[in-house]
Amino acid sequence: MTGPGPGTSTVQRVHEALLARRETVAAAESLTAGLFCATLASVPGASATLRGGAVVYATDLKTTLAGVPADLLAAHGPVSEPAAAALAEGIRSRCGATWGIGLTGVAGPDPVDGHAPGRVYLGLSDGLVTVVHELDLPGDRAQVRAAAVETAFRRLLDRLAEHPLPDGPAEGNADGARSVTPGADGPGSAR
Repeated sequence: MTGPGPGTSTVQRVHEALLARRETVAAAESLTAGLFCATLASVPGASATLRGGAVVYATDLKTTLAGVPADLLAAHGPVSEPAAAALAEGIRSRCGATWGIGLTGVAGPDPVDGHAPGRVYLGLSDGLVTVVHELDLPGDRAQVRAAAVETAFRRLLDRLAEHPLPDGPAEGNADGARSVTPGADGPGSAR
């Protein structure tokens, strides 16, 4: 497979990289409310790489749809590093995908639970390693949501580039990321 052309979007590049590896992605989306999945679905042939996802805007749906433990949400809140990790792990497992994306944060205009507008936590899990990126994104609601999705695609592309072979586990972290190793108790058990 030849490399993507100069005009190829990040989303198209993610799709092509997943396709070449025969891998898939699923997303649990809070503040982005399905925008990640809708963006990937706009690429022709996305049915080969997009397993699905869940819009988990309401806190209780983070538990019922994405498998985030209720005690984790009670301890850390829905806008937190542990919540993003658990969202990514839970949706990956529940959708049977290779990769899981968890997006939670505050789009604004008002703060939520002490978090300023633009604070986003992006979880990215391959089932072996979960990385969480803490982001502070500028702009209005639409700009924060769009930037969160664009960042999710860029970070996933970075992880795919780090490990070009389908059999290789993801080990590295991009700048500003923290690793959370899933516990034996399942998705979101790491604190």
